[in-house]
Amino acid sequence: MTHVRRIPVAADSQVPTGRTNAYVIALTDSKSKEHTEPRPEAILVDPPARASEIDTVVDTVNVSHILVTHTHPDHIGGVKSYANITNATVWCRRGRVQRFYTMTGVDPDQTFREGTMLPVGESIRLLDLPGHAPDHIGIETEVGILCGDIAREAGSVAITAPDGAMRAYFVALRRLHARQPQRLYPGHGEVISNPREACMRLLSHRQKREGRVLDAINGDMTSVKSILNKAYDKDIAGVRDLAQSTVVAHLEKLDAEGRIEFNREEKVVKKI
Repeated sequence: MTHVRRIPVAADSQVPTGRTNAYVIALTDSKSKEHTEPRPEAILVDPPARASEIDTVVDTVNVSHILVTHTHPDHIGGVKSYANITNATVWCRRGRVQRFYTMTGVDPDQTFREGTMLPVGESIRLLDLPGHAPDHIGIETEVGILCGDIAREAGSVAITAPDGAMRAYFVALRRLHARQPQRLYPGHGEVISNPREACMRLLSHRQKREGRVLDAINGDMTSVKSILNKAYDKDIAGVRDLAQSTVVAHLEKLDAEGRIEFNREEKVVKKI
């Protein structure tokens, strides 16, 4: 049996909700006697820092594995500490070892690829879900998918160039939708109880933003700055850099699909 515990931990104020969700996936054998298995085996996911909230849960389980959904700073700050405390196996996406080490300061013990089943329990599968970050993964359990920063219960997800890839993000959302999970356990905010509805809402949001970008281009706007002003109908004064990186991610997607030509160095667009 699998139990997923969400542990919100204070993080950088710029992240959604001001907190990042760490998770402990506890694995219990329904056939085991309580006195022979007092501390269930567990997986620690996305510890943003060494925190008392995480310590309280870790003290009740046997953490044998540590995973991160991606290596953005607000998801990895506690990896090194908890690796030392628990002596757990630290996992990393194959092909991303250098990035993982650079960001965490930890040499991973094991690597995985798409579809790898963790050697615990019976149904912990690792999924490639790039888009928000190039090394982003999902962790599929029998009760739902830990989806990191691919989805949120409310609001949208930042997909910003150069780390984010809008085309990959569209695929990730569709993939989550197709797997029909019971729940999504996001990197920020509450557990998502209607995963397919949430995926479609987020996809629709991105499609609408893309439509506004295309409207700007069709209106003969050629610079990122002019397209940015057309793509947003709200005040973005405090997040202008973030919004511009989002527009660039949309332009890179449209360029890859052959719908426009985007000069990344000069940040100008040409219609095809």
